[in-house]
Amino acid sequence: MREVTLVDIFKHHITRKYLFRSGVHHAVTVAEHALALAKEEQVNLDLATKAALLHDIGHYEWYVDGEWDYDEYRKNDIHAIKGAERAHKLLIRLGEDRTVAKEVSVAILLHTDSYLPFTVDEKTTPLQKVVKRADEMDELPKGLHHYKEMDFGAAIKRLHVLDLEIDAYNDVSQREMV
Repeated sequence: MREVTLVDIFKHHITRKYLFRSGVHHAVTVAEHALALAKEEQVNLDLATKAALLHDIGHYEWYVDGEWDYDEYRKNDIHAIKGAERAHKLLIRLGEDRTVAKEVSVAILLHTDSYLPFTVDEKTTPLQKVVKRADEMDELPKGLHHYKEMDFGAAIKRLHVLDLEIDAYNDVSQREMV
């Protein structure tokens, strides 16, 4: 049984604060993509969906003269670093297993290498690759994927469906091992 569900994570005030800033629709959609990819790649669904949901929790907005400046953001972005730390702290507060919290946080840290002067693709784990691919599947030019709208209720419903799928998948997997 999982310690913390996606709905538990989403309902926390810290999650809502940062995901509403970086885009709830994008976060939920990336979690849905991660579930499908994790099944294909035989990666832990719980870890993949948690990392995908929280992958942009480190975002902040770059404004110049009151206007969103995507180029300035891309040049100075460290959201993966901030996000990994925020996610780890949040998951521990929620009672998540420390190993799970670390794996999720490292996947968030490595879902992009835009902040690094080199690439890390060849050194990433299957979990980290799933989160990166899931994020790329929802990307739009100039960061517009962060501005798609989704209300709180719709997000909860979609995350609840993911939680049910993860639990059902885990139940079947456990029965097959017996």
